[in-house]
Amino acid sequence: MENGIPLLGDAFPEMEVVTTQGTLTLPNDMKGKWFVLFSHPADYTPVCTTEFVAFQKRASQFREMNCELIGLSIDQVFSHIKWIDWIKDNLDVEIDFPVIADDMGKVAAKLGMVHPGKGTNTVRAVFIVDDKGKLRIMFYYPQELGRNMDEILRAVKGMQTSDKEGVAIPAGWPSNELIGDSVIIPPANNVEKAKERKGADDCFDWWFCHKKL
Repeated sequence: MENGIPLLGDAFPEMEVVTTQGTLTLPNDMKGKWFVLFSHPADYTPVCTTEFVAFQKRASQFREMNCELIGLSIDQVFSHIKWIDWIKDNLDVEIDFPVIADDMGKVAAKLGMVHPGKGTNTVRAVFIVDDKGKLRIMFYYPQELGRNMDEILRAVKGMQTSDKEGVAIPAGWPSNELIGDSVIIPPANNVEKAKERKGADDCFDWWFCHKKL
């Protein structure tokens, strides 16, 4: 970890947080589960509202992958609660995941969520943490651009598939332009295996082979 910001593969920093569903201790309370912690600039803002609705509509898909959602902004918990009520009353979407009230800004500072050029609001950060409490992926978006939740779903599924199968995940998977929904197997690690792979139907070369799952 450098300058308080965790790096990929680091243990997610331990923290106790106040949320709309009570106090949580991260990552301990998510032990055995993956989780997506995402920050938004502020409650009662249009882009953030579209993002919360989009996350909620995919919440069951995340949970099917043993992955929980956790929101965050520097607003107080009372603001979160009233905003969530507004979303339910006006958009007919009930937010059922916890939202961290980081009104002192300690979590945002620890995770590098505040951009000096954007005041005190948190940027649109995404942290994907695995079931062992390790930080696997970080995304940062500017305040002006809403996130693509399908890409976040794809990222979780891709990392879980990589872990389980010992493979790499191609661009745009599972709809890659070259190999469709196949995954990439590790390159040959000796001369004999490299010779075997040359000319194989599922190999472009000895270092670029793929397979169906």
